[in-house]
Amino acid sequence: MSVIEKINCSNDVKALSRDELKALCEELRKLEIESIAKTGGHLASNLGVVELTVALHRVYDSSVDRIVFDVGHQCYAHKILTGRREKFSTLRQHGGISGFPKPNEAVDDAFIAGHASNSVSVALGMARARTLNGDDYSVVAIIGDGALTGGLAYEGLSNAAASGEPMVIILNDNNMSISKNVGGTSRLLQMMRIRPGYINFKKWYRSVLKKTPKLYKVAHKLKEWLKSWMLPNNMFSEMGLDYLGPIDGHDLDALEKAIRLAKDMQAPVLVHVITCKGKGCDYAEAHPDKYHGVGCYDEKTGVLSPSEVSFSDKLGEYLCQYAEDDRRIVAITAAMAGGTGIECFAVKYPDRFFDTGIAEGHSTTMAAGMAKQGLIPVFAVYSTFLQRGYDMLIHDVALLRLHVVFCVDRAGLVGSDGETHQGVFDVNYLSTVPGMTVLAPSSFQELHDMLGYALHDIEGPVAVRYPRGGEGEYKGSLVESEAVLRPGDDLTLVCYGTMVNEALAAAGKLAEQGIHAEVLKLGMLCPNDFSLCLESLRKTGRLLAVEEVCEAGCIGSRLLTAAAVKGVAIKGARLLNLGEGIICHGKVSELLQDQGLDAEGIANTARELLTSGVDEK
Repeated sequence: MSVIEKINCSNDVKALSRDELKALCEELRKLEIESIAKTGGHLASNLGVVELTVALHRVYDSSVDRIVFDVGHQCYAHKILTGRREKFSTLRQHGGISGFPKPNEAVDDAFIAGHASNSVSVALGMARARTLNGDDYSVVAIIGDGALTGGLAYEGLSNAAASGEPMVIILNDNNMSISKNVGGTSRLLQMMRIRPGYINFKKWYRSVLKKTPKLYKVAHKLKEWLKSWMLPNNMFSEMGLDYLGPIDGHDLDALEKAIRLAKDMQAPVLVHVITCKGKGCDYAEAHPDKYHGVGCYDEKTGVLSPSEVSFSDKLGEYLCQYAEDDRRIVAITAAMAGGTGIECFAVKYPDRFFDTGIAEGHSTTMAAGMAKQGLIPVFAVYSTFLQRGYDMLIHDVALLRLHVVFCVDRAGLVGSDGETHQGVFDVNYLSTVPGMTVLAPSSFQELHDMLGYALHDIEGPVAVRYPRGGEGEYKGSLVESEAVLRPGDDLTLVCYGTMVNEALAAAGKLAEQGIHAEVLKLGMLCPNDFSLCLESLRKTGRLLAVEEVCEAGCIGSRLLTAAAVKGVAIKGARLLNLGEGIICHGKVSELLQDQGLDAEGIANTARELLTSGVDEK
């Protein structure tokens, strides 16, 4: 029996010998490499935290203690060690386990995580709840892998330091967010700070002097003065956190020792761990960015399976074309240059390219400053991540009607990443931003034309939203607010984006049964007076709006309101969408089928609409 087969829960790791622990780490990496090659997922980040995860489970019991992962794409070894080894082949698959922590999947997953920089804030909340409730459990947050570039992380660190709550913060430093400490004093500090004698002295010092507050205050000021004079500055120590490290993140003994010491200190402690992203896999170590999040690949060579040309690829290509003739155009990304397709812009126009790290709020406000001074900033960002810049959209961009172009990638269902990444809320929140124009291309040609329109023909803020992946069968080029793609007089079928492909296919199925749906495509979602849609509804009297977004604030509900205001009689209506918008992981085609948004589901709903009275989903 392999070592990994002995592990079914967190406590099983505690019974292993040193040799078994080493073998376990090798087996974890082997399983991750083999499995992710078939399912896709986050490879390099998970390979880098194998020893750290094993050490955490040596010290903590994840069924009781709260281990809070940041970003969430570092949790694969944790899942394997907590009873999900046999399900690991279903990772990110429809009906399988998630690629991120999910409390409803296992009690060992303390909190959901898909967006970055929230772990310290979550962990502090849990620590404070423990204290108020008089409970007995430990709390640890694992941050890093770029998450420390987000401002929320610093808000959490500052408040945690001031709180005095016993908690441990693990900083996974893989050179993605912080540079290594250097110098002899740093090495000396590392050796001193992880010695039990030093920790015991600090605990005794605190317990004795805190009995006499005045003496403690004087002694603390003296200690801080001596430290600032003798030792190099440390951001975390200056915040008020006890600091341990840096620790070799692939030395199990050193990791376990440091984490136990941090736990025993009964204070807010930060353990600085140095890891190698992609550890144990040559191609992932050599190209950690390329193998951060991947599709299927050859596990021996690392050769990735070919992927179709995507809207993201085309965005980068078209943006470079427009920027060649207009030096005012600049590009911004929040740590997703590759994902949003604008790496080519960074290569061609490096002086006009800005990567802010995981900082969507800052990116939005910086773009506002650029626009105020005459540039045309283009912020390429995932729909689900732009949510974090909503305040800045209104306060910093909209109030001054600044011309910022938001290229909203991954709009609609994204598939395997699941509910934390589905871009299904942007139509709702973008439409509430004063002066915002929202465009929805359905093809690559429309993306090209709408991007040019957004850059040069629209005043104020504008968002161009497009899906993950390719364009589908529809290759049209329409920039109008509305357009009739297929005439009919039985019902009005309204759609936008690549949902046009399913709508046209559904209309074809209906036509075979003698049902003629008039298919209308919206190119501009906001503002729009829906004149063509209302004209069609006066003729058909029945509305079927199909949208790959949540129901709240959907276009269909706005269209029904417009019809009521204009006195257009509606005999029947269906709003076919994603309901509350919490959609699990799986292939997009599978999710569309689940939600009745594939061609067959749309056709079925249309038939129901025609055979029923006034009804609205």
